[in-house]
Parts: sequence; structure tokens; C-alpha cells
Amino acid sequence: MTTVAQGLFQAVGRVSRSEARLLLATTIRKPKEFLIAHPEYSLTDEEVSLFDSCLQRAQAGEPIPYIVGTQEFWGRPFHVTPATLIPRPDTETLIEEALAFLQNLEAPRVLDLGTGSGCIAVTIALDCPKAQVWACDKSKDALIVAKGNAEAFGAKVTFVESNWFSAFADEKFDLIVSNPPYIEENDEHLKALRFEPISALTSGTDGLDDIRILAADAPKHLREHGSIIVEHGYNQGELVAAIFRSTGFASVRTVRDLGDNPRLCCATL
Repeated sequence: MTTVAQGLFQAVGRVSRSEARLLLATTIRKPKEFLIAHPEYSLTDEEVSLFDSCLQRAQAGEPIPYIVGTQEFWGRPFHVTPATLIPRPDTETLIEEALAFLQNLEAPRVLDLGTGSGCIAVTIALDCPKAQVWACDKSKDALIVAKGNAEAFGAKVTFVESNWFSAFADEKFDLIVSNPPYIEENDEHLKALRFEPISALTSGTDGLDDIRILAADAPKHLREHGSIIVEHGYNQGELVAAIFRSTGFASVRTVRDLGDNPRLCCATL
């Protein structure tokens, strides 16, 4: 029989220690702390086989969140699949800005464009209960994941299948948020992201095609003094700000992320 200690030893050199613990804990459906407290715990043959399969997938470059099916965001474990992007810590900066904008508004209407796993919409709905939150995505598979996350956390979010604003006609919102595709089509970093949905990553030769659409159409869907917060690449701050200024926004500012890189464009009518 293979014990927890032996299983973790077999993972040495294949994945990091923390990744091995996460994969093994997921395999045996126990918290990671269990592995530390019970190194003598015996795995079944099925668990040994499943753990080895997880290690092989990780060695092949598949992201750990896809293997275990979850990724933490804003302190909550969100379900993710290859149909959705894996939530990143930098996007939590968007949450901070959104909550700050909403705090003094009564029953604000919020729209999350390209919701993916739903992590942004669900977090806003939970941390700002007075907000009426809508979220859309053009991917049916992504919406299934997002709806599941909302249900799991008890978040009140209205989900709509839509390619950006196409399903919202004359609807207006106090705040629009989005983490759209913003990587250049031929960016060398795409190789490291090969397991994630390409349609949620790239946007034209300069990576800004979708952001241009959002900047052009957002004014028609914002209430007076409404705002849009859009995530962008670390080297796109000035370009994105210029795009939003060109479409009539009165106030445009760039916000830096946890690594001190330009990460958000906050534009207000």
C-alpha cells in the first residue's frame, strides 16, 4: 500500500511540494492539513493511479487549477474549466476599484462583460449586496461554469449569453467591468497559456481590438456619471487610456496592480 508520505515522495522532482500536496489532497478528497497530520494514511489503488495521472498532466504543463478544478479568487474557491480563464491575483485590483466606486451608490446596476468563470460578477454581488449585477459571455460553456459558481456561493447574478453589448440594447448601468482579451495574436507568452481558451486571451495584432469595442460602445450603456473599469496588459496603459479619452470619457485614469504595473483603465462619463 502507498501512504501519503510515500505518494508525496514520489512527486519530488515532478512538481513543487505545494502543488504535490494540493494534487494529493484533491485526489483523496481531504484538506491539505490532513496530509501533514496523517502521513501514514494509505491510498487505495484507484487513488494512487489518479494521483499519478494528475502528476503527469502537471508535468505536461497543464495548469494545476484545471487539474483540481478550482482557483482561489478574493478568498473564495472558484470552479474553473478549460472553457474559462484561470482567475489571477492582479484582477483583484479590479474588484477593489469596483467596490470603492459602488459604495456610495443606491442599488447600482453593474454589468460584467466577458464573465468567464464569473469570479468578478459573483464577488461584486457578494461583497456589494445592494448592487444589481448582470454578467455576460459569448461562450455557453463559460456561462455554465459561471452560473455554477454563483449558485455555489449564493450570489444573485443575472447571466446572459451575449457578445459584449449585443444582447443589452438600450440597457444602462452605473458600472461596467471587464477583463477582456488583450494579448497580441503573436505574443510569445501565449505558449505558456496554451491550455486556456485562446478567444479569451487574444484580440487582434496589437491586442486592443476588443477594448476599442468596449470604449466605443460603453457610453451608450452608462448612466450619467457612470464608469467602466477594464483590465489591460502591463505595457498598454497609455494606449488604453488614449482609446477611452477618444470616445468621450471625461475622466480617465490608470490604476496599478499588486506588482506596481499599469493594469486597469477607469473611465467615467
